[in-house]
Amino acid sequence: MDKRIAELVCKLEETHHLIEDEYCELIQNRTNESAELLAQRAVAVREPIYGKTVFTRGLIEVSNICKNDCTYCGIRRSNHNVERYRLEPDVIVSCAREGYKLGFRTIVLQGGEDAFFSDDVLGGIVARIKESCPDTAVTLSMGERSRQSYQNLFDAGANRYLLRHETANKGHYGLLHPKEMSWERRMQCLRDLRDIGYQVGTGFMVGSPHQTVTHLAQEMRFVEEFKPDMCGIGPFIPHHDTPFANEPAGTLELTCYLLSIIRLIYPPVLLPATTALGTIDPRGREKGMLAGANVVMPNLSPVAVRKQYELYDNKICTGEESAQCRGCLGLRMNLIGYELAVDRGDIRL
Repeated sequence: MDKRIAELVCKLEETHHLIEDEYCELIQNRTNESAELLAQRAVAVREPIYGKTVFTRGLIEVSNICKNDCTYCGIRRSNHNVERYRLEPDVIVSCAREGYKLGFRTIVLQGGEDAFFSDDVLGGIVARIKESCPDTAVTLSMGERSRQSYQNLFDAGANRYLLRHETANKGHYGLLHPKEMSWERRMQCLRDLRDIGYQVGTGFMVGSPHQTVTHLAQEMRFVEEFKPDMCGIGPFIPHHDTPFANEPAGTLELTCYLLSIIRLIYPPVLLPATTALGTIDPRGREKGMLAGANVVMPNLSPVAVRKQYELYDNKICTGEESAQCRGCLGLRMNLIGYELAVDRGDIRL
């Protein structure tokens, strides 16, 4: 292995910090050997904190109706080929209760920016889940909202909020989003969420159109500075009904490499092996774990609507019942020496 790359890995492990140029160097000059070293070190720093435990989040995709027109997203407003749906509150709560019986202690409500889910409606759903599923954390992933809205939902019982920033570079953000959306607004939302008291998750796409090595280095610096409680990264996968339909997908190799780097930057971070990883490689989620991840997010949505929540092409896990999905993932994790936990899976600082 190149001596300089080994030195950078050692420095990162010891200080949790590199300058932007050093991150560029580490990413640009990656090899199989440096990936293996990073993965070994990432697992070594994760295990004293989390051991061989894999935290599960039960994902309920509540609506594929969205007011936004993000260039990369299959449920973007201008895609008229999508069969739109919205789950009724009773159905959402029922899915959460089913997940609780299966051992999930975090429920994630994710959806497009659908005006139906006002503070009263969404807060009521959160309160019902908290009442009927004791010791469960509720995570929301419902896009940009006002600070007061975030406060109202927090007061209703929401514990965590996932809002992927998608890119830490303002110019790059503008290439992925419509003009009415702004990078500054996204960053302000993340600050508001942290100020209110949420456990905050963010993240970005790996290999998205127009992304450069410098952009990726800036992502690493963002993780250093913001220190998210959870950082969800996954490969960009094109959707056939978007302007990026013919763009190449991101890679498993680079995603796993960055997972290892992020673990070394901030050892306590909750790091998912995403559905997108499993989509581009049959063993993608296992490989993510072996690179330093410690979270998986099986789908609790009704089977009938899973195909309709298609952010990208060929998304996996659209046909399994919730129990089957958890059982399948549990077996997969066991085979690589890990086990699914029945635990809220809070960050351990």
